[in-house]
Amino acid sequence: MDLHITTPFGRRPVTPAQIRAQTNADGCPRETTVHKWKVFRDIAAARIRLGLGDRALAVLDALLTFHPETALAAGEGPGLVVFPSNAALALRAHGIAEATLRRHLAALVEAGLLIRRDSPNGKRYIRRGQGGAIAQAYGFDLTPLVARAEEIATLAAEVRAEAQALRVARERVTLLRRDCAKLIQALEAEEGAPGAAVVLRDRYAAVVGALPRVPAPSHLEEAGTALAALAADVGKLLIAHHKTSESSGTPDQSERHKQNSNPDIVSSEQAFGLEMKRSGAPPRDKISPTGGGDPRGIYPLRFVLDACPGVADFAREGIRSWGDLADTAEKIRPMLGISPDAWLEACQVMGDAAAAVTVAAIFQRAEHIKSPGGYLRALVERKRRGEFSLGPVLQALMRAQLQTLPGQPRCRHAAN
Repeated sequence: MDLHITTPFGRRPVTPAQIRAQTNADGCPRETTVHKWKVFRDIAAARIRLGLGDRALAVLDALLTFHPETALAAGEGPGLVVFPSNAALALRAHGIAEATLRRHLAALVEAGLLIRRDSPNGKRYIRRGQGGAIAQAYGFDLTPLVARAEEIATLAAEVRAEAQALRVARERVTLLRRDCAKLIQALEAEEGAPGAAVVLRDRYAAVVGALPRVPAPSHLEEAGTALAALAADVGKLLIAHHKTSESSGTPDQSERHKQNSNPDIVSSEQAFGLEMKRSGAPPRDKISPTGGGDPRGIYPLRFVLDACPGVADFAREGIRSWGDLADTAEKIRPMLGISPDAWLEACQVMGDAAAAVTVAAIFQRAEHIKSPGGYLRALVERKRRGEFSLGPVLQALMRAQLQTLPGQPRCRHAAN
């Protein structure tokens, strides 16, 4: 049967939304039945997607109360038309003003949720036939709610999923903010002086400060990723502090004075701002096996580059990995007078990454070290005895950098 499109009473024009709503209603299978309050809850969840306000929902809620059954069946025909007067509808909508009522009824029609079935004089009423059955009805047809129930349910599910993802993202950022703040505070207590914690606190402030007042999911995802990386970096430094303190020996270990026959090495150690102990090697069972281990699992590369910024000037394309740092250390080795044999021995004993960090640290303070090659060999011997750790060296260099930079320290590298 051909579709007959009904038009509104008076000066109201026929809009594409009204034509679309009547087409959807006509194509709805007659056996389709939905629960009206379930559909209403889905509309309430997806109201932003449908372009509706909360007052429009109140009007729709009032209209649904005029349909006596809970189930809405497409085959009811005129039985799905509700015909309350404006006064009765306004009363059930909690006393809404008539002008506001008309505006929100129009919004529901334009959203494709209602169809106007206007009488010749614009009044709403029904005409019953024999046996009391409804023959004609003029008012608001609820058939679009049946026809679009599945579509609206899909929209509502998407909105609920987005809201859930937003809540999870907010919770993640909140937890990471708490973790980062307390971990940085613990690192400051461990260091006891300005050091890596200052740079890390600046990173934290930059991430948090970039969040808008009402962050979108993309903002929260970006902030969560940055805060997770920051928490990992701070955690590595805290672990390094504990491992360094464990490897430094206990008070009951012998502190007998030993005369040093190499004064250049003593002055080189003071060049880093350190007072290294000149004691005999502690027993092997009292030295942490990771006290001076592979820095890749302990120190963030960004922290190493902030402590030794000079090495980056010799990297043609920047230092973005530990491999880049090792290549750059190999390049500056001849400038320091470090022989290939000394470099090879350092790589074998310390590991490539630790040797590269050590050479970068020596280069950073080269003007204070009389014999960089001899100093590297001495550090290799200390490493063999389990007496050398990169942690105090990097922390001393970081403090030196912070004392020379005006204002807040800056992070010069984009390394990960």
